[in-house]
Amino acid sequence: MGLTLPQAQLDRTLAALADPHRRRVVDLLSRGPRQAGELARELGLPAPAMSRHLRTLRESGLVAESHPPFDARVRIYALRPEPMTHLLRWLEESERLWSEQLLAFKAHVEKAP
Repeated sequence: MGLTLPQAQLDRTLAALADPHRRRVVDLLSRGPRQAGELARELGLPAPAMSRHLRTLRESGLVAESHPPFDARVRIYALRPEPMTHLLRWLEESERLWSEQLLAFKAHVEKAP
């Protein structure tokens, strides 16, 4: 099965999404950009814990950080679509592979006496 993105990037994406708090952050950001403090409140996490989760998501490429022009101390986080698009393609390829394998197995079983 050919991967649509480098294995290391796929590993970073999957590792970042392995944590339930980070999946919840991705879910919240899918509705629009948010400030770090807002995300921490929504998840009921202390600021240092939220900061660690956001750093992991940034390093994986899943989220981008920006600062509004009026206050550089404010951090706004938004989803980056590319890693999720690549992950979706990888999942589709995996599903295709397994479907082909299962169809071949079914054909083999049906031929058996």
